[in-house]
Amino acid sequence: MAMFRGLTSRISRSLYTNLSYRTSCRKSPHATALPSFGRSMSTSAVKERTSMEELRSLRIVTAVKTPYLSDGRFDLDTYDNLVNMQIAKGVEGILVAGTTGEGYLMTWDEQIMLIAHTVNSFGDKVKVIGNAGSNCTSEAITATEQGFAVGMDAAMHINPYYGKTSSDGLIAHYNSVLSIGPVIIYNVPTRTSHDIPPSVVETLSGNPNLVGIKECIGNERVKMYTSKGLHVWTGNDEESHDARWECGATGLHSVAGNLVPGLMRELMFEGKNPTLNAKLKPLFDWLFHVPVPVAVNTALAQLGVIRPIFRLPHVPIPVEKRKEFVNLVKEIGRENFVGEKDVQVLDDDEFIVVARY
Repeated sequence: MAMFRGLTSRISRSLYTNLSYRTSCRKSPHATALPSFGRSMSTSAVKERTSMEELRSLRIVTAVKTPYLSDGRFDLDTYDNLVNMQIAKGVEGILVAGTTGEGYLMTWDEQIMLIAHTVNSFGDKVKVIGNAGSNCTSEAITATEQGFAVGMDAAMHINPYYGKTSSDGLIAHYNSVLSIGPVIIYNVPTRTSHDIPPSVVETLSGNPNLVGIKECIGNERVKMYTSKGLHVWTGNDEESHDARWECGATGLHSVAGNLVPGLMRELMFEGKNPTLNAKLKPLFDWLFHVPVPVAVNTALAQLGVIRPIFRLPHVPIPVEKRKEFVNLVKEIGRENFVGEKDVQVLDDDEFIVVARY
């Protein structure tokens, strides 16, 4: 096997049994489009690009994958291709550097640069939602200011994790970023270990900059919020059909949309369609059998639309699961998936994982 250029070595089999993909420890330069993150930007720099009504009407938003070059830097040419494929299939919004986009594996400079790039390249074709969330309120404020300064339409904010706070603390945290511009609250207790209480959301609902909530706890919560007039997007592809058509959700922030954007748009736009939902269920189950974004990263590589490169701690799924994905593509129809190449299983040694980036 040809060794990857630079400081590359095989992952020790004593640490990772049966894994033979390659790993790089090269320290790559960071693309920087802004002054140091430590320098805040005035809220006067925020531009009103989008009305609240437009933001609240988005039916299908894809949490887009961030692709990498072999040294771990962003592959912006491939990123642009991914976003163009989303736009071509009618996706209305792009969530930049979210969970699927691996914002937590980026420096703040990288994250704001990617938001700026997305706005500059696609802001006239699609709404750009930037992940600016942090468990540090000061960082969340600065990221929000900088995101709006480079032109994003809305900020998405997770609740503080690890250093969890009280309900009063949550309200104060969110009010700090809501004062800057349009915000979507993101509730995903499986990642934060802290469910945002409905009482907090209801308290914040009177703020004119609250767009709505991305809710991952389930459709009962979605229905409760929509019955009170709140705008809600589910973050769960597998629940999205019922959330949209039975529970009143505005739409979906989708992981599966990276792979089948046209079908996900159809699921959100064309009325109740239990047949299509059932057709997609095996794909949803496969995507979420491991934590996001491990499976979708692997799938995009198998489809030939990104390089098979991972930033650690993520690694590709095992070969047997990769074979399952090949079969899923055949069952659902290759024409429904992004890209034009034949889907491949890929050998373990075709993957590169980057330890320092």
